[in-house]
Amino acid sequence: MSEQSRILSDMTTRSREVFRRVVESYLETGGPVGSRTLTRAMDEKVSAATIRNVMQDLEYLGLLDSPHVSAGRVPTELGLRLFVDGLLETGDLPDDERHAIESSMSSNSQDVSDVLDQVGQALSGLTHGASLVLTPKREAPIKHIEFVSLSPDRALVVLVFADGSVENRLFTPPVGQTPSSMREAANFLNALMQGRTLSDLRTVMNREIAARRQEIDKLAQDLIDSGLAAWQTDADNTDRLIVRGRANLLGEAGDIERIRTLFDDLERKRDIAKFLELTDEGDGVRIFIGSENKLFSLSGSSLVVSPYMNADRRIIGAVGVIGPTRLNYGRIVPIVDYTAQLVGRMVSDRN
Repeated sequence: MSEQSRILSDMTTRSREVFRRVVESYLETGGPVGSRTLTRAMDEKVSAATIRNVMQDLEYLGLLDSPHVSAGRVPTELGLRLFVDGLLETGDLPDDERHAIESSMSSNSQDVSDVLDQVGQALSGLTHGASLVLTPKREAPIKHIEFVSLSPDRALVVLVFADGSVENRLFTPPVGQTPSSMREAANFLNALMQGRTLSDLRTVMNREIAARRQEIDKLAQDLIDSGLAAWQTDADNTDRLIVRGRANLLGEAGDIERIRTLFDDLERKRDIAKFLELTDEGDGVRIFIGSENKLFSLSGSSLVVSPYMNADRRIIGAVGVIGPTRLNYGRIVPIVDYTAQLVGRMVSDRN
């Protein structure tokens, strides 16, 4: 059981109702909710003092916060997350909103980008937030690739295709990568481009890795057979050759140095292969609240996003809405979900 599920299951019916009403009021008004206001809204008749005690308990759990003394309570980011994951109720999409989304895709334009631009405008108009539309990934010959480090856990890859079009993709880089290692990876891949697609590059990298591994195995085998070295597999499944002291006295130093060089080369190629393999994961509507979302945490925003798929059920892009943390999630989630379904259908039909 997750920590959030445990907190919810431990709540009494009363504390759950108090928490839900505080969050719903905050999402509607943006302001704190006091105990006297809640006494008039509760299903059961309880005193303001009782409600204050419940709110103090919820504050102790980190779900509510008090912006000013005696000013009522507002939900914290943890509280919003708990509400969205465990208590959020989404309604059916009204006919007028459904029609507005469908109309945005009725363009006769053959350019999918034009249609997705109209979809973005429709989403912004309906939700009064900023729309986010990630276009389908292309599998076309690439002219140039560049990796840009944005933060320790966020990076951007810039792909320049042979026809001159440019595509930017956000990804989480492998742990320990630096801006300089990303530049080295880009330089290595650019030397291999020659009109290859990303799939082609992955094939080339896997071939290089297999060749290096075979070369290492061949050089190391004599040392292992003579008892001068042994393979050791770490917890992360990384193989290491452990060389025993006598080997350096018996003239095999040249082979050992060659193996060490090959290992370094193998690790660099594995890192580059990881860059190529990073792809979007997940299914369904995802909601990122406040600091959970590294791109928008400085402005205290939330992102409601849903991937869309092609006919083969493969994720090829995403649509979403960016707004304040007090978004009307119950209304916006079904809008984003329905839009993603229609966009996936539209892209599949046009392809």
